[in-house]
Amino acid sequence: MKPLTKYIPNLHPKFFWDFRFDSIDWDGGYKMVIARIVERGGQDQIDEIVRFYGREKVITSIRDEIFFLPNYAIENALKFFPELKKEEMYCYLNRKDKPYHWI
Repeated sequence: MKPLTKYIPNLHPKFFWDFRFDSIDWDGGYKMVIARIVERGGQDQIDEIVRFYGREKVITSIRDEIFFLPNYAIENALKFFPELKKEEMYCYLNRKDKPYHWI
């Protein structure tokens, strides 16, 4: 029986400097991968995660599943995916620097 070939996205290990690159769970850790690339990657890396995970999964993850992105990464996500709205993104709604009513 042939061993299963492990497909991984074509991303540079520098984006995952704090992980052992050859042991990343690309399927189970998709939220971490997508968040890391949105935060630190460019258009080529965004295109690669869209190719690997599919556009719908990437958009759904950014909008509904990723708990934190810094403000500049939220702006990057809006630039890369114009169909996203900041007010619908969980990471935007979950920010600690948003104003709260004290009354």
